[in-house]
Amino acid sequence: VQLQASGGGLVQAGGSLRLSCAASGRTFSSVLMGWFRQAPGKEREFVSLISWSSGITDYADSVKGRFTISRDNAKNTVYLQMNSLKPEDTAVYYCAAGAGPTIAAFKRKNGVNSWGKGTLVTVSS
Repeated sequence: VQLQASGGGLVQAGGSLRLSCAASGRTFSSVLMGWFRQAPGKEREFVSLISWSSGITDYADSVKGRFTISRDNAKNTVYLQMNSLKPEDTAVYYCAAGAGPTIAAFKRKNGVNSWGKGTLVTVSS
């Protein structure tokens, strides 16, 4: 699976952005797709995931209630709507996909098979 992320940018605290991740190539119905982020000097961390088949979602505690992940099966695209952005959300955001991993493995990055190029999100205070 090839992943192409877009939608990053500069926004003021309290603002919103929507990230998109278009998948191409060989895809599987058991795929989990999602987003991770990496701030300067920090490890890459899980943000959100969605099951391509069931639509089940999961979020990191730090973004619950502010971020919403969704998918458009017809377009093979996953979206991350980010509202009420905070300066601590500043990071490079990476789209990810895994074929058949458990949710726990995906969140640990063990179950990620494909990474997209990152897109930078900068939230100013």
